[in-house]
Amino acid sequence: MPIDRMMRAARCALGGLTLAMLAPAAVGAAEPAPFELPGPALDILVMRGDQSLPIAQVPSLSEGDRLSIEADLPADQGARFILVSAFLRGATNPPPKDWVRFAETWKKKDKDKALVLTVPKGARQMVLFLVPDTGGAEGVLSDAVRGKPGEFVRATQDLNQASLDRSRLDAFMAAIKAQENSHPEYLRSVAPTLARSLAMKLNEECLSKVVEMQAACLLDNRDALVLSDVHSSSIAETLTGAPTDLALQLAATREAGYGFYSPYIGVVRDIAKIFGAFSSPQFDYLPTLSVRKPEGMSLLLNAAPSFQKPKSVMVVAMPSIEADSPPRLRRSGDAPICVARAGTVLPVEGAPLIFSTPYAREVKLALKTASGETVDLPLEARADRGGYVLTGDDAPPAFKGTVQGHLFGRWGFDRFEGPDFMVQMPDAGGWTVEGDSAALVVGRDNGLVLKGGAPACVESVMLRQGEGAPKPMEWKVQGRDALALTVPLTDRKPGALSIEVKYQGVAQPSAIALRSYAQASRLDGLLLHAGDKTALLSGQRLDQVESVDVNGLLMRPDGLTRDGAVDRLRLVGQSDAVALEAGSAATARVKLRDERSVSLALTVADARPQIGLLSKDVSLGAPPANGKVLALNGDNLLPDNGQLVFSVRAGEGTKLSASDAIEVAPVEDGATIRLTAANGLRLESPYVMVATLDPKAMAPSLFGPLRFRLLRGGEASDWQPLVTLARLPQIAAVSCAAKADGCTITGRDLFLIDAVGATPTLDQAAQVAHGYTGSALKAPAPQDGKLYLRLRDAPDSVVTLPAA
Repeated sequence: MPIDRMMRAARCALGGLTLAMLAPAAVGAAEPAPFELPGPALDILVMRGDQSLPIAQVPSLSEGDRLSIEADLPADQGARFILVSAFLRGATNPPPKDWVRFAETWKKKDKDKALVLTVPKGARQMVLFLVPDTGGAEGVLSDAVRGKPGEFVRATQDLNQASLDRSRLDAFMAAIKAQENSHPEYLRSVAPTLARSLAMKLNEECLSKVVEMQAACLLDNRDALVLSDVHSSSIAETLTGAPTDLALQLAATREAGYGFYSPYIGVVRDIAKIFGAFSSPQFDYLPTLSVRKPEGMSLLLNAAPSFQKPKSVMVVAMPSIEADSPPRLRRSGDAPICVARAGTVLPVEGAPLIFSTPYAREVKLALKTASGETVDLPLEARADRGGYVLTGDDAPPAFKGTVQGHLFGRWGFDRFEGPDFMVQMPDAGGWTVEGDSAALVVGRDNGLVLKGGAPACVESVMLRQGEGAPKPMEWKVQGRDALALTVPLTDRKPGALSIEVKYQGVAQPSAIALRSYAQASRLDGLLLHAGDKTALLSGQRLDQVESVDVNGLLMRPDGLTRDGAVDRLRLVGQSDAVALEAGSAATARVKLRDERSVSLALTVADARPQIGLLSKDVSLGAPPANGKVLALNGDNLLPDNGQLVFSVRAGEGTKLSASDAIEVAPVEDGATIRLTAANGLRLESPYVMVATLDPKAMAPSLFGPLRFRLLRGGEASDWQPLVTLARLPQIAAVSCAAKADGCTITGRDLFLIDAVGATPTLDQAAQVAHGYTGSALKAPAPQDGKLYLRLRDAPDSVVTLPAA
């Protein structure tokens, strides 16, 4: 169906939206008719001081305004009309007789057919009448206005409101109709913006229909389209002093019978009741809606005028006589706006009448640089764009970067001030990376923030790697000087790349050279105790760590272990420990092998508990019943059949308790034993502890050099050397023949011997093969009646074996 036919079909609903017929009560009870009939036009000029404006640009009149009012009737007008004007001064104060004036529109002379008036002091409303020429009409109208002024006050207010609402509806309908031949998806995007701009109720379901039916659907049920506009409804007040919008809201309930969004209807009923009281055999009152045009206003009727008794009196509402109420414009959003090109939108909200009426004019955007230079850019109101659109030339070259913008214009005769905007224009400052640029990791999308002078003016952002073609990137403006980017590196390899940022109207983009990396180490935390030269770094992929620097203490890796999914890297200081107090905050600079550096915040932990070896005593086991006894030298060698008793002293700042434990472990990895109060640990005092170590209670894999440390809760002291645990071979006999033939050693576990010689220095000693399983082995002839053995578990010690 063509749009014109759909429009005509939809007009039948306009009666529910517009004013009811102001006819006798019986007619008023019927369904109200739409305001479809074009009536006459009025040319009205308003002069205030040395300025003059057509009535279409005047939102309200003021005392002292001079008016020139003339009916714009066709040259062949057959019926004669009297043009009547009446000023009102409130519901309870009848106007003087001379506030009602008449003009005979068919006269040839301008002074006779036009009204030239001055708004008198004390006037608050003004109403016009077009009355068929009938004897005595002037007196009847004058008596009606002066007899019940409150009825005309209310009618004037409500007709004004209805006309303003109609202007928003007409603007919405015209904009929708204009999109009939546009791109199929354009209406879907522009309709919500139009609805917001003009305060209309949008039927979202219409946008899901086929393109050909969207416009007709949006314009259907027009009695439910117009929402209450706070600005326009505040112009007039009711008889009781309550704002008209309160009455409109009450009328927009289900109980009122017309649905939720019908402020237009609530006004209609009241006017119908008001004018019903004036019906007479001679005259019937016919309300009109005012449609603004450049020279004045044209009238719309919802019933054909009658030139037979009762003849129709067309009632025309003039703007209220009060102080102007400029539009309460608000900017939509706080993001900066680029004004580098004409057509840029300054989004505003809060004043639908700027889009549907010519009240706001000469609107401009004033720009001011930090140095004080100013320029004004012209603006045009566009409901379909959601605000004011820049027209005309670009800003001068001096305006670069971020500039303060202020919207202003004229509202009727007076200047009005709009909102401020943060506007931007391209500059030559370039872009810098905020934060750590080494965070670009391949295999995923990366966030990156660029700082620059005019992010709102960015036209495109491209990613280029090597000689490949650039690819577009996702980005958005962040604050007044930053771009938040999403760098797509899912399918990229590590290496050099560049980001190209192009401004609107600037030919060459600005390139930022960067580098992408493989997945970096994940750093979870660094444990560093006060006074320590060692630390423990936890995270993932810690094999990439080259070094860690904490306030001058340089530490390097000294062993990586894995605990489930977590790596733990032991770090050892390469210089003297830096004095770091427990509880103090520090920053570790972690250098990775690919030359990246990552900062890691830490809090220095309390100093670990410390102990020192005070004394020790080794006791030998019982000699074998049949065999040789090996003689051990000193207290640093503990035989596996002996026992070690040692004592420790608490370090500075450490006190010992019965809940402490001592852990004994081989220097190399292996089984450990924990000594507690239950198995050989006794507390002499808070500062001294005595421990007993019995090798027979230890695991068979525990041998060789042993070390110990204090355990307290989750903390441990440094490792310290303790003793060497040596497993002894069982020597049954030593037989020596002639000196040239040497000796023979017999027994068990001879593989525990590494070498046997005739001197304590083991010169020319006989080596025992690894894994030797024999029960006898050759040895050199002793020089002093003794043989000397070096055990595999104690390569630094020598034990003595009697040869005789």
